Amino acid sequence: MTELQRITTEYSEAEDRLRLAGEDAQGQTVVLWLTQRLLSRLVAHLCRWLEQQGGNAPLVEVRQEFAQQKARAELAPQPPVRADAETQGVLVHSVDLKRSRAGLVLHFKGVGGNVVASLKLQPKPLRQWLNIVYDQYLQAGWPTTVWPAWVAEAKPAATPARAAVLH
Repeated sequence: MTELQRITTEYSEAEDRLRLAGEDAQGQTVVLWLTQRLLSRLVAHLCRWLEQQGGNAPLVEVRQEFAQQKARAELAPQPPVRADAETQGVLVHSVDLKRSRAGLVLHFKGVGGNVVASLKLQPKPLRQWLNIVYDQYLQAGWPTTVWPAWVAEAKPAATPARAAVLH
């Protein structure tokens, strides 16, 4: 099993899926393909977990939106993870979520339930990745009904196109 340290998330129009190119600590890469159906289920669980971290205090929605905006603002451009042409992609059939002290561990499983790769995410990197995934949903034209308002509202107003790629 590959423990991913860095990922690049991109929408593939030809595949109508999200492509995660991940890199482990040794620089080895893996390509994971995620369908809209699987992502929608995953997003719901990840957002619910973040909401639980905020407790049941008043104004939870506002606090979630603020935390999401902050995570978006602190996302720094990085070079993308590049998988070479020989890297075989794996269609992810399921994702197991495990709670840890630091956050969540996502175990991506392929055919037969074998774990292909895992990714540890603390709350801030998880929020940043969710922002990226949300942006990919918009690019793909996929329905955003699965997303809570605090993610949608954290998206900045439209700005002129930028050349920076965020990962």
